[in-house]
Amino acid sequence: MRPPRTRRTSHPLFTGRTPRTRLPALALASVAVLAAAALPAQASGSDVTPTRSPLRAGAVAAYDFGHPDPADPATERDIGRSGTPLTLINGGAAMRVADEAYPGSSPALQVRQQNPATAGNDDWKAGTWDAGGVESLGAFSSARAATVMGWFKMTGDNPALNSNTANPTDRYGAIGLAGVLSGTSDGHAVRALLELIQVNGELKLVALGRRLDGGASQTFAASADWQKLLPRGEWVHLAATFDFRDGTMALYRDGKPLDGFYVTPGDPWELATTPAPHRASPTAPRGIKIGGSFPQNTRENNACDCRMDDLLFLDRAVPAGQVAAEYRRMAEGD
Repeated sequence: MRPPRTRRTSHPLFTGRTPRTRLPALALASVAVLAAAALPAQASGSDVTPTRSPLRAGAVAAYDFGHPDPADPATERDIGRSGTPLTLINGGAAMRVADEAYPGSSPALQVRQQNPATAGNDDWKAGTWDAGGVESLGAFSSARAATVMGWFKMTGDNPALNSNTANPTDRYGAIGLAGVLSGTSDGHAVRALLELIQVNGELKLVALGRRLDGGASQTFAASADWQKLLPRGEWVHLAATFDFRDGTMALYRDGKPLDGFYVTPGDPWELATTPAPHRASPTAPRGIKIGGSFPQNTRENNACDCRMDDLLFLDRAVPAGQVAAEYRRMAEGD
Protein backbone atom coordinates (compact mmCIF):
# COMPACT_ATOMS: atom_id res chain seq x y z
CA MET A 1 0.00 0.00 0.00
CA ARG A 2 1.39 3.40 -0.94
CA PRO A 3 2.42 5.52 2.09
CA PRO A 4 0.25 8.61 2.70
CA ARG A 5 1.38 12.08 1.69
CA THR A 6 3.11 13.48 4.69
CA ARG A 7 5.62 15.87 6.07
CA ARG A 8 8.53 14.71 8.18
CA THR A 9 6.30 14.13 11.18
CA SER A 10 5.42 10.57 10.17
CA HIS A 11 6.68 7.56 8.26
CA PRO A 12 4.81 4.51 7.07
CA LEU A 13 6.74 2.25 9.44
CA PHE A 14 7.95 4.45 12.27
CA THR A 15 6.08 7.22 14.05
CA GLY A 16 8.49 8.13 16.82
CA ARG A 17 11.85 9.86 16.74
CA THR A 18 14.75 9.40 19.05
CA PRO A 19 14.98 12.44 21.37
CA ARG A 20 18.00 14.62 20.79
CA THR A 21 19.77 17.12 22.95
CA ARG A 22 19.76 20.52 21.29
CA LEU A 23 21.96 23.42 22.28
CA PRO A 24 20.29 26.83 22.29
CA ALA A 25 20.99 28.84 19.17
CA LEU A 26 22.93 31.43 21.21
CA ALA A 27 25.22 28.72 22.55
CA LEU A 28 25.86 27.35 19.07
CA ALA A 29 26.68 30.81 17.78
CA SER A 30 29.03 31.42 20.72
CA VAL A 31 30.87 28.17 20.04
CA ALA A 32 31.32 29.14 16.38
CA VAL A 33 32.61 32.61 17.26
CA LEU A 34 35.08 31.24 19.82
CA ALA A 35 36.29 28.65 17.32
CA ALA A 36 36.80 31.32 14.66
CA ALA A 37 38.81 33.44 17.08
CA ALA A 38 40.97 30.58 18.26
CA LEU A 39 41.65 28.68 15.03
CA PRO A 40 43.58 30.25 12.16
CA ALA A 41 42.72 27.33 9.86
CA GLN A 42 40.40 24.37 9.42
CA ALA A 43 41.22 20.90 10.71
CA SER A 44 42.47 20.01 7.24
CA GLY A 45 45.48 22.19 7.83
CA SER A 46 44.64 24.64 5.05
CA ASP A 47 44.60 28.42 5.40
CA VAL A 48 40.84 28.57 4.82
CA THR A 49 39.20 31.31 6.86
CA PRO A 50 36.89 29.81 9.53
CA THR A 51 33.20 30.42 8.98
CA ARG A 52 30.69 32.13 11.24
CA SER A 53 28.11 29.51 10.28
CA PRO A 54 27.73 26.73 12.89
CA LEU A 55 26.41 24.38 10.19
CA ARG A 56 29.27 25.04 7.78
CA ALA A 57 31.86 24.70 10.53
CA GLY A 58 30.39 21.34 11.58
CA ALA A 59 29.89 19.93 8.08
CA VAL A 60 31.88 16.89 7.02
CA ALA A 61 32.51 18.68 3.72
CA ALA A 62 31.64 22.23 2.63
CA TYR A 63 32.38 24.11 -0.58
CA ASP A 64 31.78 27.79 -1.35
CA PHE A 65 33.80 27.79 -4.61
CA GLY A 66 35.83 30.73 -3.44
CA HIS A 67 38.77 28.65 -2.18
CA PRO A 68 40.72 27.22 -5.14
CA ASP A 69 43.83 25.22 -4.41
CA PRO A 70 46.77 27.57 -5.14
CA ALA A 71 48.62 24.71 -6.80
CA ASP A 72 45.66 23.60 -8.93
CA PRO A 73 42.77 25.98 -9.68
CA ALA A 74 40.70 23.01 -10.93
CA THR A 75 40.56 21.83 -7.30
CA GLU A 76 38.29 23.42 -4.69
CA ARG A 77 39.37 23.25 -1.07
CA ASP A 78 37.00 21.92 1.56
CA ILE A 79 36.05 24.49 4.23
CA GLY A 80 34.34 21.80 6.30
CA ARG A 81 36.05 19.62 8.86
CA SER A 82 37.25 16.74 6.67
CA GLY A 83 39.50 18.58 4.22
CA THR A 84 38.16 16.62 1.24
CA PRO A 85 39.28 18.32 -2.01
CA LEU A 86 36.74 18.63 -4.81
CA THR A 87 37.64 18.38 -8.50
CA LEU A 88 36.00 20.75 -10.99
CA ILE A 89 35.65 18.21 -13.78
CA ASN A 90 36.17 19.06 -17.46
CA GLY A 91 35.88 22.84 -17.00
CA GLY A 92 38.41 23.55 -14.26
CA ALA A 93 38.73 27.13 -13.05
CA ALA A 94 36.34 28.36 -15.76
CA MET A 95 33.52 26.72 -13.80
CA ARG A 96 33.79 29.41 -11.11
CA VAL A 97 31.53 32.29 -12.13
CA ALA A 98 30.73 35.68 -10.61
CA ASP A 99 27.14 35.27 -9.43
CA GLU A 100 26.01 35.95 -5.86
CA ALA A 101 23.65 33.34 -4.50
CA TYR A 102 23.07 35.64 -1.51
CA PRO A 103 24.51 39.00 -0.36
CA GLY A 104 28.27 38.80 0.03
CA SER A 105 28.64 35.24 -1.26
CA SER A 106 31.70 34.00 -3.11
CA PRO A 107 31.80 32.88 -6.77
CA ALA A 108 29.36 30.15 -7.75
CA LEU A 109 29.95 26.85 -9.55
CA GLN A 110 28.61 26.49 -13.10
CA VAL A 111 27.82 22.96 -14.27
CA ARG A 112 26.35 22.07 -17.65
CA GLN A 113 26.33 19.76 -20.62
CA GLN A 114 28.84 20.68 -23.34
CA ASN A 115 27.98 18.56 -26.40
CA PRO A 116 24.51 17.05 -26.06
CA ALA A 117 24.57 15.55 -29.56
CA THR A 118 27.77 13.60 -28.88
CA ALA A 119 28.12 10.52 -26.71
CA GLY A 120 30.94 11.26 -24.30
CA ASN A 121 31.87 12.43 -20.86
CA ASP A 122 32.85 16.07 -21.24
CA ASP A 123 30.03 17.59 -19.18
CA TRP A 124 30.98 20.13 -16.53
CA LYS A 125 30.38 18.65 -13.10
CA ALA A 126 32.28 18.33 -9.82
CA GLY A 127 33.12 15.61 -7.36
CA THR A 128 35.62 13.31 -5.79
CA TRP A 129 36.05 9.58 -6.33
CA ASP A 130 38.00 6.61 -4.96
CA ALA A 131 37.01 3.00 -5.65
CA GLY A 132 38.45 2.06 -2.26
CA GLY A 133 36.36 4.68 -0.46
CA VAL A 134 37.26 8.30 0.24
CA GLU A 135 38.90 8.02 3.65
CA SER A 136 38.32 11.66 4.59
CA LEU A 137 34.56 11.10 4.24
CA GLY A 138 34.65 8.38 6.88
CA ALA A 139 32.18 10.29 9.05
CA PHE A 140 29.48 8.90 6.77
CA SER A 141 30.55 5.35 7.64
CA SER A 142 27.90 3.87 9.98
CA ALA A 143 26.28 7.32 10.02
CA ARG A 144 23.04 7.71 11.93
CA ALA A 145 21.86 10.42 9.55
CA ALA A 146 22.89 12.84 6.80
CA THR A 147 22.00 16.23 5.32
CA VAL A 148 22.75 17.71 1.91
CA MET A 149 22.07 21.42 1.43
CA GLY A 150 23.06 24.40 -0.67
CA TRP A 151 22.05 27.12 -3.11
CA PHE A 152 20.91 26.20 -6.62
CA LYS A 153 19.99 28.19 -9.73
CA MET A 154 18.70 26.74 -12.98
CA THR A 155 20.50 28.45 -15.87
CA GLY A 156 19.52 26.43 -18.94
CA ASP A 157 17.18 23.91 -20.50
CA ASN A 158 16.60 21.11 -18.02
CA PRO A 159 16.49 18.13 -18.06
CA ALA A 160 19.39 17.90 -20.49
CA LEU A 161 19.40 16.01 -23.76
CA ASN A 162 20.48 12.40 -23.29
CA SER A 163 23.88 12.09 -25.00
CA ASN A 164 23.87 8.32 -24.40
CA THR A 165 21.07 7.54 -26.86
CA ALA A 166 20.72 7.85 -30.63
CA ASN A 167 17.40 9.69 -30.31
CA PRO A 168 18.21 13.41 -30.81
CA THR A 169 15.18 14.50 -28.73
CA ASP A 170 15.55 12.08 -25.82
CA ARG A 171 16.20 13.70 -22.45
CA TYR A 172 17.57 12.37 -19.20
CA GLY A 173 15.01 11.27 -16.64
CA ALA A 174 16.81 13.13 -13.87
CA ILE A 175 18.68 16.35 -13.10
CA GLY A 176 21.71 15.84 -10.85
CA LEU A 177 22.21 18.28 -7.98
CA ALA A 178 24.46 17.04 -5.14
CA GLY A 179 24.95 13.88 -3.12
CA VAL A 180 27.19 11.50 -1.19
CA LEU A 181 27.91 8.17 -2.92
CA SER A 182 27.42 4.81 -1.25
CA GLY A 183 30.36 2.67 -0.17
CA THR A 184 30.03 0.37 -3.19
CA SER A 185 28.86 2.94 -5.73
CA ASP A 186 29.70 2.74 -9.42
CA GLY A 187 29.67 6.54 -9.43
CA HIS A 188 25.89 6.77 -9.61
CA ALA A 189 24.41 4.97 -6.58
CA VAL A 190 24.16 7.17 -3.50
CA ARG A 191 23.79 7.17 0.26
CA ALA A 192 22.23 10.65 0.39
CA LEU A 193 21.20 12.71 -2.64
CA LEU A 194 19.36 15.90 -3.53
CA GLU A 195 18.16 15.85 -7.15
CA LEU A 196 15.20 15.85 -9.53
CA ILE A 197 13.91 12.52 -10.88
CA GLN A 198 10.88 10.99 -12.53
CA VAL A 199 8.21 9.94 -10.02
CA ASN A 200 5.12 8.29 -11.49
CA GLY A 201 5.96 9.83 -14.86
CA GLU A 202 6.48 13.35 -13.52
CA LEU A 203 9.75 15.12 -12.70
CA LYS A 204 9.96 15.89 -8.97
CA LEU A 205 12.42 17.48 -6.56
CA VAL A 206 13.47 14.65 -4.23
CA ALA A 207 15.61 13.50 -1.36
CA LEU A 208 16.88 10.02 -2.26
CA GLY A 209 18.61 7.90 0.38
CA ARG A 210 20.11 4.43 0.65
CA ARG A 211 20.93 3.08 4.10
CA LEU A 212 22.64 -0.16 3.07
CA ASP A 213 25.25 -0.57 0.34
CA GLY A 214 23.64 -2.50 -2.49
CA GLY A 215 20.24 -2.16 -0.84
CA ALA A 216 17.12 -0.41 -2.04
CA SER A 217 16.70 3.34 -1.89
CA GLN A 218 13.82 5.39 -0.52
CA THR A 219 12.66 8.63 -2.10
CA PHE A 220 10.84 11.54 -0.50
CA ALA A 221 9.35 13.67 -3.27
CA ALA A 222 8.10 17.23 -3.03
CA SER A 223 4.45 17.52 -4.04
CA ALA A 224 4.83 20.92 -5.75
CA ASP A 225 5.76 21.45 -9.40
CA TRP A 226 9.56 21.39 -9.64
CA GLN A 227 9.64 24.41 -11.97
CA LYS A 228 7.86 26.48 -9.32
CA LEU A 229 10.34 25.28 -6.70
CA LEU A 230 13.33 25.94 -8.98
CA PRO A 231 12.34 28.66 -11.46
CA ARG A 232 14.95 29.34 -14.11
CA GLY A 233 17.27 32.23 -13.27
CA GLU A 234 16.45 32.35 -9.55
CA TRP A 235 18.69 31.32 -6.65
CA VAL A 236 16.97 28.91 -4.24
CA HIS A 237 18.24 27.35 -1.02
CA LEU A 238 17.48 23.62 -0.75
CA ALA A 239 18.10 21.04 1.96
CA ALA A 240 17.44 17.31 2.21
CA THR A 241 17.71 15.34 5.46
CA PHE A 242 17.98 11.59 5.97
CA ASP A 243 17.55 9.83 9.33
CA PHE A 244 18.79 6.27 8.96
CA ARG A 245 17.63 5.38 12.49
CA ASP A 246 13.90 5.68 11.89
CA GLY A 247 13.55 6.03 8.13
CA THR A 248 12.37 9.63 8.03
CA MET A 249 13.37 12.15 5.37
CA ALA A 250 12.55 15.80 4.65
CA LEU A 251 12.97 18.53 2.04
CA TYR A 252 13.28 22.28 2.61
CA ARG A 253 13.13 25.27 0.28
CA ASP A 254 14.34 28.69 1.44
CA GLY A 255 14.29 27.43 5.02
CA LYS A 256 10.72 26.10 4.96
CA PRO A 257 9.71 22.40 4.95
CA LEU A 258 8.09 21.13 1.75
CA ASP A 259 4.99 18.95 1.65
CA GLY A 260 5.80 15.62 0.07
CA PHE A 261 5.37 11.87 0.05
CA TYR A 262 7.40 8.68 0.27
CA VAL A 263 7.63 6.97 -3.11
CA THR A 264 8.62 3.38 -2.26
CA PRO A 265 6.12 1.35 -0.21
CA GLY A 266 7.16 -1.12 2.47
CA ASP A 267 10.56 -1.10 4.16
CA PRO A 268 13.28 -0.40 1.54
CA TRP A 269 15.84 0.49 4.23
CA GLU A 270 15.26 -2.86 6.02
CA LEU A 271 14.60 -1.25 9.37
CA ALA A 272 12.04 -3.85 10.45
CA THR A 273 14.21 -6.82 9.51
CA THR A 274 17.61 -5.76 10.84
CA PRO A 275 18.61 -5.17 14.47
CA ALA A 276 18.73 -1.68 15.99
CA PRO A 277 20.41 0.73 16.31
CA HIS A 278 20.04 1.42 12.60
CA ARG A 279 22.87 3.16 10.78
CA ALA A 280 24.27 3.43 7.28
CA SER A 281 26.65 0.73 6.05
CA PRO A 282 30.07 0.76 7.79
CA THR A 283 31.91 1.85 4.66
CA ALA A 284 33.40 5.15 3.59
CA PRO A 285 31.57 6.67 0.62
CA ARG A 286 33.31 6.31 -2.71
CA GLY A 287 32.94 10.03 -3.19
CA ILE A 288 30.70 13.03 -3.78
CA LYS A 289 28.88 13.85 -7.01
CA ILE A 290 27.71 17.33 -8.01
CA GLY A 291 25.82 18.29 -11.18
CA GLY A 292 25.58 14.76 -12.53
CA SER A 293 26.87 11.24 -11.90
CA PHE A 294 30.20 9.45 -12.31
CA PRO A 295 32.74 11.80 -10.70
CA GLN A 296 35.47 9.45 -11.97
CA ASN A 297 34.52 10.97 -15.37
CA THR A 298 33.76 7.73 -17.19
CA ARG A 299 30.26 8.63 -18.35
CA GLU A 300 27.98 11.63 -18.80
CA ASN A 301 24.68 11.19 -16.97
CA ASN A 302 21.87 13.41 -15.64
CA ALA A 303 23.70 16.64 -16.43
CA CYS A 304 22.37 19.85 -14.93
CA ASP A 305 22.56 23.27 -16.58
CA CYS A 306 22.70 25.16 -13.32
CA ARG A 307 24.79 27.00 -10.75
CA MET A 308 25.48 26.04 -7.16
CA ASP A 309 27.02 27.61 -4.08
CA ASP A 310 27.66 26.87 -0.41
CA LEU A 311 27.18 23.12 -0.62
CA LEU A 312 27.18 21.37 2.76
CA PHE A 313 27.36 17.63 3.46
CA LEU A 314 26.63 16.78 7.11
CA ASP A 315 26.58 13.50 9.03
CA ARG A 316 23.41 14.40 10.93
CA ALA A 317 19.82 15.30 10.11
CA VAL A 318 19.71 19.06 10.61
CA PRO A 319 16.45 19.99 12.39
CA ALA A 320 13.98 22.36 10.77
CA GLY A 321 14.85 25.29 13.03
CA GLN A 322 18.53 25.17 12.10
CA VAL A 323 17.77 24.86 8.37
CA ALA A 324 15.61 27.99 8.64
CA ALA A 325 18.25 29.83 10.66
CA GLU A 326 20.98 28.99 8.13
CA TYR A 327 18.86 30.27 5.27
CA ARG A 328 18.00 33.51 7.10
CA ARG A 329 21.63 34.11 8.04
CA MET A 330 22.74 33.98 4.42
CA ALA A 331 19.70 35.66 2.86
CA GLU A 332 20.09 38.60 5.24
CA GLY A 333 23.83 38.85 4.50
CA ASP A 334 24.98 38.03 8.03
